Amino acid sequence: MWWRGTAKKPSSVRIVAVPPGEAPLWVREKWVGLELPLTRWNSARTMLGFGAVSGPRTWLTQLWAFARGRSQRIYGYAINASRAIEILDRSSPEAAAWWRENAAEFIMPTRYLIFHAEACEIVADSAG
Repeated sequence: MWWRGTAKKPSSVRIVAVPPGEAPLWVREKWVGLELPLTRWNSARTMLGFGAVSGPRTWLTQLWAFARGRSQRIYGYAINASRAIEILDRSSPEAAAWWRENAAEFIMPTRYLIFHAEACEIVADSAG
């Protein structure tokens, strides 16, 4: 059909406000202005997550916490955690180091950071 592919699909989000979370304010402020690629879903959605500092560290303890209702409902975008930290490292090595030192379990390649939708702005894929 001729109209397929004419709409630009979101490919990333730009962080436009300090995201809420457990990281110190100075660390969270360093996300503002960064463009992070969407890798899992192209739209915001409600997900269950944990705090980067207080959350359970292993998959087993996370499953147990989910079962006990200890997770948070967050409406936002899931961003590959290790990729997000790589991008953060380019503009603020100190903030990236904070993540590596204080939340290493949450920034592995198979994990995601959830950025609240109200702190993000969609960036359309210019290729269409």
